[in-house]
Amino acid sequence: MYKQILVGFVAATVALSNPVAANGTSDRGTDKNAKKNVAKTTTYNIDVDKSVLTWNGKKVTGEHTGPVKAEKGYLTLSGNQLKGGVVSIDLRTITSTDLKDNKEYHDKLINHLKSDDFFSVEKHPVATFKITKVKPVNGNVSDVTGDLTIKGITNPVTFPVTVAVSGNTLNATGKATINRAKFDIRYGSKSFFDNLGDKVIYDDFTVDLNIVATADNASSAVKTK
Repeated sequence: MYKQILVGFVAATVALSNPVAANGTSDRGTDKNAKKNVAKTTTYNIDVDKSVLTWNGKKVTGEHTGPVKAEKGYLTLSGNQLKGGVVSIDLRTITSTDLKDNKEYHDKLINHLKSDDFFSVEKHPVATFKITKVKPVNGNVSDVTGDLTIKGITNPVTFPVTVAVSGNTLNATGKATINRAKFDIRYGSKSFFDNLGDKVIYDDFTVDLNIVATADNASSAVKTK
């Protein structure tokens, strides 16, 4: 009887020390496979020289468009899925391409956009967009929500973004529609003034993004600053 108890005790001890389930699978093996399946998070630093941001604003009598440069920023991917990022936009670089042949009117427009009537660039030279939520839609397309700060005022903005990765290079494209009235940009806005007639400038303007970024191979952690 004593021998039977001893044998049973030894068998139980061996079973506990060997993590093999009743179906013959090993918990250790499962843990290893789980670790292998964890997607690596990679940070991509924005190439400000190759990235292009194009704004477009419309009024009753026409429209204007042109580039503005990213100052700095990064995007993070987990595997091939966009997870987060921050883009800083240098509003001091705003210009217009539709008036390139009329320097006088071009300079007048740009100076007006930089004034307190619009972006108050002297006081607030940089706008920022910080991703707060990414919702995958289809393939490499996601609905991206983030906090956009202009003139010190922050509001959420959501728009679709397409991400493509080739080697160490990431390309992100999208088109954001922004309501300037939410950022207290009042000039020519029906949201603040009546009887503007054909002098109305529409509240919504768009920014087309073509972001080029390069992988930071030295870091696989998400940046927080």
